Amino acid sequence: QAADLSKPIDKRIYKGTQPTCHDFNHLTATAESVSLLVGFSAGQVQLIDPIKKETSKLFNEERLIDKSRVTCVKWVPGSESLFLVAHSSGNMYLYNVEHTCGTTAPHYQLLKQGESFAVHTCKSKSTRNPLLKWTVGEGALNEFAFSPDGKFLACVSQDGFLRVFNFDSVELHGTMKSYFGGLLCVCWSPDGKYIVTGGEDDLVTVWSFVDCRVIARGHGHKSWVSVVAFDPYTTSVEESDPMEFSGSDDDFQDLHFGRDRANSTQSRLSKRNSTDSRPVSVTYRFGSVGQDTQLCLWDLTEDILFPHQPLSRARTHTNVMNATSPPAGSGGTNPGSNGNSITTPGNSVPPPLPRSNSLPHSAVSNAGSKSSVMDGAIASGVSKFATLSLHDRKERHHEKDHKRNHSMGHISSKSSDKLNLVTKTKTDPAKTLGTPLCPRMEDVPLLEPLICKKIAHERLTVLIFLEDCIVTACQEGFICTWARPGKVGLLSSQNQANSPSGTVV
Repeated sequence: QAADLSKPIDKRIYKGTQPTCHDFNHLTATAESVSLLVGFSAGQVQLIDPIKKETSKLFNEERLIDKSRVTCVKWVPGSESLFLVAHSSGNMYLYNVEHTCGTTAPHYQLLKQGESFAVHTCKSKSTRNPLLKWTVGEGALNEFAFSPDGKFLACVSQDGFLRVFNFDSVELHGTMKSYFGGLLCVCWSPDGKYIVTGGEDDLVTVWSFVDCRVIARGHGHKSWVSVVAFDPYTTSVEESDPMEFSGSDDDFQDLHFGRDRANSTQSRLSKRNSTDSRPVSVTYRFGSVGQDTQLCLWDLTEDILFPHQPLSRARTHTNVMNATSPPAGSGGTNPGSNGNSITTPGNSVPPPLPRSNSLPHSAVSNAGSKSSVMDGAIASGVSKFATLSLHDRKERHHEKDHKRNHSMGHISSKSSDKLNLVTKTKTDPAKTLGTPLCPRMEDVPLLEPLICKKIAHERLTVLIFLEDCIVTACQEGFICTWARPGKVGLLSSQNQANSPSGTVV
């Protein structure tokens, strides 16, 4: 039965607080009932059923758990009752809809602590919300996203860091730092192998989950990127689930900086051996919208994903192209996927950043590489993505912005400090540039959007890919439905039947 678009299914007006985020529970949804969580600017979370209407619960009603704005709320994948709430305080809380919140402020007990994060359990005689309290990074926790299999959690914060956790074991899997400024949005690829982030550096950044490194950046927006989303309907990946690496299981563990993990994704990938070949054709499509009112569509293709073919053990460990060599006395430490340093035998250099296949391998040098050698490689390699003069201008522009950003409280004011590799001490965002956490612009391929189009008058806030259309929304309150090629006739007939005013695009 077609919905009557002339009037809403449910309408609620709130006074003194505004809805900031929401999430439906797709696991329990039926035609007669749907569980909807809504987060608010004053810190509360409401559970409502817009179809039944009589169901309603309010969590953190007295704001004893957290008084700050709710930035993101999501049902835990596969659960009918658990949900996770992030706040601008930098805290996340795990709730159970069946439990109540106490009448006094909760007391916590430390469960696990790591690099820039801590997890506490709630101490009480009777079971109450929240079940867990996560403290992640510095500043607001802007968004989080569960991996497609529900085992991992990616968080982006105002401190500019992406942090990926194993959700069940509460372990840090890997981190990434924005070029500058905070990260505002995050999304997983449909197969869980890649994560895309966007934020205040006006860039989209593609991060590999498997080997914990930045593999590409995309420049097309002229202001902050507010939403990134993969398009599962135009993403084309061979079903054999090919592996980027060749070599034995030992090689695979080496690439993970010696981190031996037993999660299903990596164990499945590590079983693949050197006989595996590169996929015939791989294309990931994702989109982004921003405060510049533009929609950008991007393609992540095999020349970016698989720059070496084949990738042998020898080349993995010897072909190093890094703009910065380790500082004296570093002892050859590799920033591990968990943010800690693991010393490797001898004076080896940081893990190599695999290049676009347009870069000549003859330009590869050792740890004592000179900038002139690097310049030659960069000059010939970056031409595929942008002209060198334009690239240099961008680099200078980003450097200026990066230094101006030092005035912010969470970044060191010593902009002249030598950029060092990440150590076991607290990570200073200003010192991550030129490291595997945050490669320089010339160290990774620069993507250009397939399309970049202004589609609104106010900043864009929503981007959803559906099978027959794309949905966007903006700060002005307009929700627009964009037909995919070949679907125009179908959509327009539906809209004419359901919308008397013909306002749906």
